Amino acid sequence: MPLPRFLRQNRVMVIELLVVPDCPNEHPARQALQKAAALAGLGAVPVTVTVIDSDGQAQRRKFVGSPTFLFDGTDPFAVPGAPTGLMCRVYSTPGGLAGAPTVEQLRDALMAAASARDAGV
Repeated sequence: MPLPRFLRQNRVMVIELLVVPDCPNEHPARQALQKAAALAGLGAVPVTVTVIDSDGQAQRRKFVGSPTFLFDGTDPFAVPGAPTGLMCRVYSTPGGLAGAPTVEQLRDALMAAASARDAGV
């Protein structure tokens, strides 16, 4: 599959990882994200980690649990109607529920975000 124009033009995607303080899944999520970015052709991408440490901040950011991935401000794993607040988040993976998506799921989400940006969505 050819790379989306977004990747060919070498524009930087804004990637943010939202976590609660001392999230046990932060490090594995960051590692999986870096591997996924390499597989998606993005190479080493800068990731901004934002710690969500109050209910007010969780409400303002529409934070649905730690870790939450945002690609250009969009949560690719969003579930409509999910509650917001300071909590852990689980992801449905081929191996069952997990504290973070798989590398493959993250790669696919990165590619979809790049394609959507390409299409002007």
